[in-house]
Amino acid sequence: MKTSDFTTTILVDQTPEIAFHAINNPRGWWSEDIEGGTDKLNDEFDYHYEDVHYCHIKLTEVIPNQKVVWLVTDNYFDFTKDKTEWKGTKVVFEISGKDGKTEVKFTHEGLVPAYECYDICHDAWTNYIQGSLRNLIMTGKGEPNPKGGRNSYQDTLSKKMNLSDYHTIILANCTEEQAFKGINDVTNWWTENMEGSNEKLNDGFTVHFGKVYITLKVTELIPDKRIVWYVTDCNKDWLQNKKEWNDTQLIWNISTINNRTQVDFTHKGLVPKLECYDACAGAWDGYVKDSLLSLMNTGKGQPDPKEVVVAAAAE
Repeated sequence: MKTSDFTTTILVDQTPEIAFHAINNPRGWWSEDIEGGTDKLNDEFDYHYEDVHYCHIKLTEVIPNQKVVWLVTDNYFDFTKDKTEWKGTKVVFEISGKDGKTEVKFTHEGLVPAYECYDICHDAWTNYIQGSLRNLIMTGKGEPNPKGGRNSYQDTLSKKMNLSDYHTIILANCTEEQAFKGINDVTNWWTENMEGSNEKLNDGFTVHFGKVYITLKVTELIPDKRIVWYVTDCNKDWLQNKKEWNDTQLIWNISTINNRTQVDFTHKGLVPKLECYDACAGAWDGYVKDSLLSLMNTGKGQPDPKEVVVAAAAE
């Protein structure tokens, strides 16, 4: 099965030449803290972000106003098991004319969903390309990492790199409206054993998994854009602290990326120090990345069936 490299595209009202020069100025859109040459064939430069991320990059292809390729020859992450995860990957910028405008297609070849850093790197590249690089091309001013400091995005990124909360992203072939309905259709992707309602703000509902139950309240509901569920009570009967999820939040943000719908999910408060973290993170991977994504793409998820849950509860 072919794996998908991360890619994103921007369309700008500027010439290919302006786009080319902006790409070759990563200090203007990626980070002010870059050392080395960044615009000629065989140039090499170092990027680093605090003590969290370092990489060494070589320009292996430079075709004026058409294409730029960076090869990552060395890499270090402090938040992944494989510290060198980017090493040997390529960052590719392809420039072309389209309908009187300039299209820039960005691809990080080798950055695939199987990577531990994928979700974080997906978020970061999306921010830098769709936001900072686009602004640099359009207005002459990007939003790179400031030298010796952070902006609000880097604060958010640092928290994610520290893995403070469980977080994952899926990309679905559906509309934002369908994604919103899919998330709320709990019995078709999480568990068929649900009581209550989650249709309106302040609604409350409970999901059951054998002797385990989780009671949630809808605290934020922005149609087709955002959903927040607050855990008011739970019973994780296999944990020393059976109420470990109490006062945590399930946060869903919906947006459109490259004609696909992105669902950004965070379980705020589900952190590595909790006893259930590994098991719960693995469960969320299955429910969100497999079952919910399948529901959005095909109309059919894989929720825990009611009869199995009821049978487990009776044991």
